[in-house]
Amino acid sequence: MQANLQWLDDPEVFRVNQLPAHSDHHYYHDTAEFKTGSRFIKSLNGAWRFNFAKTPAERPVDFYQPDFDATDFDTIQVPGHIELAGYGQIQYINTLYPWEGKIYRRPPYTLNQDQLTPGLFSDAADNTVGSYLKTFDLDDAFKGQRIIIQFQGVEEALYVWLNGHFIGYAEDSFTPSEFDLTPYIQDQGNVLAVRVYKRSTAAFIEDQDMFRFSGIFRDVNILAEPASHITDLDIRPVPNANLKSGELNITTKVTGEPATLALTVKDHDGRVLTSQTQTGSGSVTFDTMLFDQLHLWSPQTPYLYQLTIEVYDADHQLLEVVPYQFGFRTVELRDDKVIYVNNKRLVINGVNRHEWNAHTGRVISMADMRADIQTMLANNINADRTCHYPDQLPWYQLCDEAGIYLMAENNLESHGSWQKMGAIEPSYNVPGDNPHWLAAVIDRARSNYEWFKNHPSIIFWSLGNESYADEDIAAMQAFYKEHDDSRLVHYEGVVHTPELKDRISDVESRMYEKPQNIVAYLEDNPTKPFLDCEYMHDMGNSLGGMQSYNDLIDKYPMYQGGFIWDFIDQALFVHDPITDQDVLRYGGDFDERHSDYEFSGDGLMFADRTPKPAMQEVKYYYGLHK
Repeated sequence: MQANLQWLDDPEVFRVNQLPAHSDHHYYHDTAEFKTGSRFIKSLNGAWRFNFAKTPAERPVDFYQPDFDATDFDTIQVPGHIELAGYGQIQYINTLYPWEGKIYRRPPYTLNQDQLTPGLFSDAADNTVGSYLKTFDLDDAFKGQRIIIQFQGVEEALYVWLNGHFIGYAEDSFTPSEFDLTPYIQDQGNVLAVRVYKRSTAAFIEDQDMFRFSGIFRDVNILAEPASHITDLDIRPVPNANLKSGELNITTKVTGEPATLALTVKDHDGRVLTSQTQTGSGSVTFDTMLFDQLHLWSPQTPYLYQLTIEVYDADHQLLEVVPYQFGFRTVELRDDKVIYVNNKRLVINGVNRHEWNAHTGRVISMADMRADIQTMLANNINADRTCHYPDQLPWYQLCDEAGIYLMAENNLESHGSWQKMGAIEPSYNVPGDNPHWLAAVIDRARSNYEWFKNHPSIIFWSLGNESYADEDIAAMQAFYKEHDDSRLVHYEGVVHTPELKDRISDVESRMYEKPQNIVAYLEDNPTKPFLDCEYMHDMGNSLGGMQSYNDLIDKYPMYQGGFIWDFIDQALFVHDPITDQDVLRYGGDFDERHSDYEFSGDGLMFADRTPKPAMQEVKYYYGLHK
C-alpha cells in the first residue's frame, strides 16, 4: 500500500494499518525491571531532523526514501509543537475554525451529502507540513522480536514510513497511535520518516478552546514484544451489594505462541490474596476470584490492589511480567435519580483541566502532572474533567493513586460547525446524524475506552464537548453502554436536542447555568440528576457567586456539583526585549488573526502554576463538602 494525500480530505479515512487500541498496561522482562525500566521500550524522544513546509505542495515529496539527502533539514525536539520551535503561526481560538473569514470550507458530506471536496486539505494554502526523520538502531533485547512504534500524541494527521516503506496513517491527535514495524525493521540504520499535517478533516471535530498547534507533542517509543505477549488486559473488580466483599474477573489477549499466565493479587501491604494459572493464546480468561473483605477505592481512601501476571513459554522460561494497580468501587444512578459512589451521594468538587506548560504548551512533564495533583488535593478539588480530549497516559494512574475522580472525555469538539456568531445554526454540524462521520467518532470512543478502562478514578465517560447532538453522538453512548456497566456517560450538548435525552447522557449537564434555573429544573420532577460540566468561568476577578451554587448541594440531593472552568491559564512565556524579562503572552499577543485574545486566561492558576486569589474561595467552598 502507498500513502495517499487525499486521505486528508476524507472523514471516512482516519486510520490505515493502525493497531487496535488496548489497555495502558506496562510490561517488563522481570520484576527487577520495575525499578530500572523495561528493556522492551526504547524512547525516540530527542533531536530529529526536520523540514517545515507552508503548504502540502511544498513538502519534500520523497523524504522518506533511505537515500534521501536531508543535509538541508533543520533539527527539532520531539516531543514539541512545531509552532513553538519557530515555524508557522501561533494562534489561539475558542469556537471558530482557524480558517474562518479567510477560506470557505465546509465539512464533507454535509451541504452535499454525496461528495467529497477535492483538495479540501490536501491542496490547501493553510495546511502546514512537518517532515520528521529519525535514525535508530535496535537494542539487543529488540532483535528477533515483533517491533511496534507508539506515538502517544501527534497533532493532527500523521503518515509513517520505515526504511522507505509506508507503514500507516492516523488521526485523533490526543490518542496513542501504534503501528507494526516488524516487516521492515533492521538491526541497524533504521530510517523512520513521519509526516505531520496541521489539518485534515479531523480539524472539524477537534475545534477545542485552545491554542492551535501541530507536530509530535507527546512521547514516541518503539516497543519489543516477546514471543508470547499480553496485548490487552481487562480488569473487572465488582463489589457485592454489602460493599464488604466482591469478585474480580480478568480477561487478557495474548498474541504469539500459547503461554502460561501466572496471576497473583496482593493487597496494599504486599500480602498475597489470590493466585491462579491459565494457559492459552488469543483471549485468555481467568476464573472468577472472590474477595471476602474489601478495601474500597474512594477520594478519601484511594486503596489500590496490586495485580501481577507472569508470562511463561512452553519451557517455563519467563517472557514478560505485567503489573497493574486496580481498585474496587461502585458507581450507581439509583431510582431516586441520585448518583452514588460506594453507597454515598456523589458530590463533584471539580475543575476542567487543559494540559499546559507556559514554556512548552501542551507538552507537559511528570513534574507538571504531579504538581497539578498536589494543587487539587491542597484545595479540596476531588474531580477533573479532561477537557476536551484524553490526557497523557500517566495522568490516569496519578488520579487513581491520589483519589481524584475523572470524567474521561473523548477527543471531540465541533463547535464551529453549529454555533456561528453566537447563534445556534447547525446546518453543517458534524458529526450530527451523518453516516460518513459515524465511524470516526465511534473509533474515538473505542480508543478512549480501551486505553483507560481499568482505572477506578474514571466514574464518567464523556462523549465530547460542544458538538451539538444527534444520532452519531447517540451511537457513541450506545458503545459505552454496551462495553461498560460500571460507569455513567456524560454529554452536555444534548441540551440542544431534548428529544434525544433518553438516549444521550445519564445526567442533565449544562454550562454556566444560573442557580435559579438549576432550582427550576430540580423542582420540576426531573428525570436525571444535575451536573455543571462547566461553571464559575474563572476569568479576571470571578468566582464571586460560588456560594449560591454550593448552597444547592445541601438543599437538593439531585444536584451533584460541577467542574469549574478552568484549572490553568493558557499563556506562553515570551522574552520581552524592552524589559529584558520573560513575560506571559495570551491569545492575540502573537499577531494572530483571528483570535479570542485574553479568553485563553480562565484558570484558577496563572500559566506558571501560581495560584490566583480565586483559589482561596475554591478551597473554602469545596472544603464544605469533602
